[in-house]
Amino acid sequence: MRIRLGNRSRAAAVLGALLLFGVPALRATLGAGAGARAGAGAGAGESAPQPGSELRGKVTQVKDGDSMVLRQGGENIGLRIFGVDCPERGMPFSARAKSFTTGLVGNRDVTVVVRDVDRYGRVVGDVKLDDGRSLARELLREGLAWYYRRYANDPEYEKLETEARAAKRGLWSEPNPIPPWKFRADKRGD
Repeated sequence: MRIRLGNRSRAAAVLGALLLFGVPALRATLGAGAGARAGAGAGAGESAPQPGSELRGKVTQVKDGDSMVLRQGGENIGLRIFGVDCPERGMPFSARAKSFTTGLVGNRDVTVVVRDVDRYGRVVGDVKLDDGRSLARELLREGLAWYYRRYANDPEYEKLETEARAAKRGLWSEPNPIPPWKFRADKRGD
């Protein structure tokens, strides 16, 4: 049963749900599809994609080097590349990573092998280009991402990062590049 709320009551309910229970309660308060309109979730009225399933769609927006919006069947789906972490906005090589990703997948069709859905409602997956290449592997090869060992266990990813470091490609040309997870923690004051 849904209760209709006026604008002020709705705003108070949204704020209260967010403060008390976080993002899942906010989505429930706003109703199904709120995340889809924001480009964050699996889509209006749809359940989250299951690990191992495949999505096929067009990348309509590249947000940064490792996250984008996929358009599939009239829905926008927030997407994060599995196994890598690109520099955050404000870090060296952030713009270059975003530009590189845009050049490979911007306004193009891709296939995504779903691994998970993250705490922000984004699909986390292996992004495959039309020619079969892995976007994560290309970012690592160019030295525009860290291998995200915390979430992935892939010897090929480790090898590509090691080779990029040795060749001083991309962010590895810096003397002591700061990993994005440390940059984010420092910004939060952790």
